[in-house]
Amino acid sequence: MTIKVNGKDVTLEKEVTVKELLEIQKVEMPDYVTVQINDKILDRKDFETLTVKEGDVVEFLYFMGGGAI
Repeated sequence: MTIKVNGKDVTLEKEVTVKELLEIQKVEMPDYVTVQINDKILDRKDFETLTVKEGDVVEFLYFMGGGAI
């Protein structure tokens, strides 16, 4: 199955959960990443049960705070 992750095609052997995808893609700081699938931001509690399906568009987002200089 093929999905798009952060703009790149990724081929997977089977459907995987969002949590498994984070591991497969070796996402840094998975506790701080926000996941968006097909323009919908996911609730972190769904990472272990929601599966990624053929053709899904997945984005891993990090929201960073900043300060004034």
